[in-house]
Amino acid sequence: MKILVPATSANLGPGFDCLGLSIELFNSTIIEKSNFFSISIYGEGSENLSLKKNNIFVSIFNEVYERLSGKKEKFRFIFENKIPLSRGLGSSSAVIVGAIGAAFEMAGFRVEKQKILNEALKYENHPDNIAPAVFGGFVVSVVENENVFSIKKSIDENLSAVVVIPNVFISTEQSRTALPSSFNLKECVFNLAHSSFLTACFLEKKYDLLTIASKDLIHQNHRMKNLPELFEVQKIALENKALMSTLSGSGSSFFNLAYKEDANYLKQQLEKKFRNFKILVLEFDNKGFEIC
Repeated sequence: MKILVPATSANLGPGFDCLGLSIELFNSTIIEKSNFFSISIYGEGSENLSLKKNNIFVSIFNEVYERLSGKKEKFRFIFENKIPLSRGLGSSSAVIVGAIGAAFEMAGFRVEKQKILNEALKYENHPDNIAPAVFGGFVVSVVENENVFSIKKSIDENLSAVVVIPNVFISTEQSRTALPSSFNLKECVFNLAHSSFLTACFLEKKYDLLTIASKDLIHQNHRMKNLPELFEVQKIALENKALMSTLSGSGSSFFNLAYKEDANYLKQQLEKKFRNFKILVLEFDNKGFEIC
């Protein structure tokens, strides 16, 4: 079997730990029963020996597969990774969702996306990345009694993502240490209002209002100080036809949304200034993970 899981961008500015969307940049994994265990990794992480010795995908897959089937079996895993590691594009969530979905399929269980999402919450305690990895599109989620409740909206074909990927690794744990331990009432109300407004913009397709809706007072500025060039990335993007420009997850990547006709222009303007950063124009994924 083969499973594809998309990259994701979480938070989208004010939607801390609850908003996310899915992008057409995929990790692909082929899994086959075998007489002996083996791992092959191509693309992102292929030179990281620890990913072969201590592979999180394999650990989660084996744990879920054994629980579902009652069996311990050997498998061959072939990974083709395109999602950058520790760059705020949902590489960890892709691993979790992919491993659980694959385990259900290989154990002979029906792969129900809501069930996969709730299982994924056991390994990732906030749904901003795992929900769009499961469902695709733009997703707003809440957690209640250890279950994720999500509303998905497909993203229009006339929009593109322009993703800026610095060659700097930032783990979510490291990034969270940059955040204050408390926030004042004004900051909380500001983010509640903007997160709600941003959700309405996506649901009602009011994309021209996203520049206002995507403002944040909770986490972005604190995290962007780890890589000050990101302030300039955001400034240049918003001056050159980006509808919104936000830190992707906890960073270091930056997510920009633009009309498709403006995406290459925006990419060119960013490339002029940030020659050492990888800049990609990508389509949005509205399907979530798929088993082929």
